[in-house]
Amino acid sequence: MIRNIVPKYIPIALVAGALAAAPSAFAQDYPPPAQQQPQYPPAQQYPPQGYPAQGQYPPPQGQYPQAPYPQGYPNQAPPGYGQQGYPALMPPQQIAQLVGPIALYPDGLLAQVLTASTFYNQIPDAAAWANAHSYLHGDQLAAAIQEDRLPFDPSVIALVPFPNVLNYMASNMGWTQQLGGAVLAQRNDVMDAVQQDRAQAYNYGYLRSGQYETVIYDPGNIQILPVTPGLYYVPYYDPAIVFYGPRPGFFVGGAIRFGGGITIGAAFAPWGWGNVGFAWRSHGILIDNHAWGRTWVNRGAYVHPYSAPVHFSGPRVEHHEMHAEHR
Repeated sequence: MIRNIVPKYIPIALVAGALAAAPSAFAQDYPPPAQQQPQYPPAQQYPPQGYPAQGQYPPPQGQYPQAPYPQGYPNQAPPGYGQQGYPALMPPQQIAQLVGPIALYPDGLLAQVLTASTFYNQIPDAAAWANAHSYLHGDQLAAAIQEDRLPFDPSVIALVPFPNVLNYMASNMGWTQQLGGAVLAQRNDVMDAVQQDRAQAYNYGYLRSGQYETVIYDPGNIQILPVTPGLYYVPYYDPAIVFYGPRPGFFVGGAIRFGGGITIGAAFAPWGWGNVGFAWRSHGILIDNHAWGRTWVNRGAYVHPYSAPVHFSGPRVEHHEMHAEHR
């Protein structure tokens, strides 16, 4: 059942101070509904069992659902994993549900989330550090990461500028671990599911270019890119809405919203932001212009190449006073 595949609370991506998106229509719409493939899932199942009728994803900061760790975590595999810990292979529809909360992220951010989820055990500590240093931004944040010698994988450190994304992942570790397992064991299926979700959101008119992002529509190769390179706006939306046909009178333009922009400059190049995205048709995840090669089989030994790698062998050193951000 769906409730065994996705977390108890379905995310919508949180950011502080959400602003309404202003989507613009493409010159040519996707073929009318009569020419589309069967809906996913069938319209009579809307909303699908297990999705909330309403709700925000994630809730405002400080109000994240405290989803429990899987029983026996981290020494035992959560439900859906085999006896030897190998992820049980999931059918496409279940993977589409799994990636639904993040499928509409900009490509660069999505690539970092997928790879970071494979180091799920590092997410809680990384989220705690990001929250404690949320008053730092840009070059100051990058310098603090260097000075504090954070011991996390670069893919996890890459998400530190997005504390709300890390917070959701840390608060829903069952979902994060299952996502990471799927990325390692079924990457092709995960990427196909993202494209399926994006196609649904586009077909129904929810996903469009606007002031925050550019949507390049090409079946099987739908890209979501920042309007201004390096300036990311995290979308938040309800998967129970944007992947299904709108109800009569529903304003599709307000279904996806965005918060404040987060600038990722050259200072974050050591953590894979130099050139990040996807080769959708060949199922490649590109981090720092290199193909991500970590799989379930080589997960213990694989080290991703970075143009300007930063690896610390010594203990972590805290140089910064931890305090709440002043507003």
